[in-house]
Parts: sequence; structure tokens; C-alpha cells
Amino acid sequence: MTGQLAPAPRVAPPVVAPTLVASALVGAARVALGAMWLFLEGLVKYQAGFGSADILLVAHAGDSNSRVPGYFTAFAHATLEQAPWLFGIGIPLLETGLGVALILGAFTRAAALVSALTLMLYWSADQLIWEYPLMALLTVVVVAWPSAARRFSLTTMVERLNPRFGRVPGALRAWL
Repeated sequence: MTGQLAPAPRVAPPVVAPTLVASALVGAARVALGAMWLFLEGLVKYQAGFGSADILLVAHAGDSNSRVPGYFTAFAHATLEQAPWLFGIGIPLLETGLGVALILGAFTRAAALVSALTLMLYWSADQLIWEYPLMALLTVVVVAWPSAARRFSLTTMVERLNPRFGRVPGALRAWL
């Protein structure tokens, strides 16, 4: 023996559930994102009387705006112009639904992905307002850490209170 210690064996760190602090921070991001969808988007549109005229304004804006990509202009002509009344009702309903789902923590992963798609649609329409970059950042946080995002949520509460919920397949449960 030469007096030297043998190097310690390398051990992989254990995979652990999100810490309480991480879950609280990611959960706060989820709730903040939900509050922005609910109070800065959905309810504002209801209060302002958002409807068909607003949808048609967005649909026609691409005709003369070089910042609106061609794919959005084609989409607007094919869908938004064909049923502006439907989108005039549906967009505030979607935004309000996203807000409520995210605040409560119901369908967290699905709501965050719909949030991302909705923001991409708005950016494609050149609807650029101050909160969208922040909403995108919060969306990324919720999508990146879904387990932490739902630790303090309605879904988790239902899981704990209802033993039958455990029978839902894990792949499906991850979307709740």
C-alpha cells in the first residue's frame, strides 16, 4: 500500500421528484400564465365586446402587412373569413378556458401546449403586445417541468382524494 486512497466510485445521482421550492416556483409560473390569459386576454375581450369585426380586422390585416407571413394570410382567408362569428366567440372562450385551466392546474400540459400554439398564431398575425413574450417564457417553464407545474394543482388534489384515479394510465395522467 502506498498511502494513497482509492478514488471513490462514481454513483449516478438519484432521480428525485421536484423539490418543494421548484414546484412552488413552477406552479407560480403556471398560475401567472393562467392569470394573464384570463385577465389580460379573455375577460378583456368579453368586456370590450370582441366579435366578428375584430376577427375580420385580423384576417384582412395580412393583405397589406408585409410582416404577416403568407401561411397566415392563407389560413385567415380559408378559416377566419369564413366563420368570423365562430372565432369571435371562440377566441375569448379559448383564452378564458386556458386561464382557468392553468390557474386551477387542470390539464396543465395540454393547456400549456395550446398556450404556445395560440401565441404562435397571434405572432403570425402580427399581433404583438407587451405580455406575449412573458407569456411565452412562462409557457416554456410549464412545458419544460410539467411534474413541478402540477404538484400544487386540482389534478394532484383529485389524485390524492380519489384512489380510482390511480388506474388512469400514466401516459394519459401526464396530460391531466
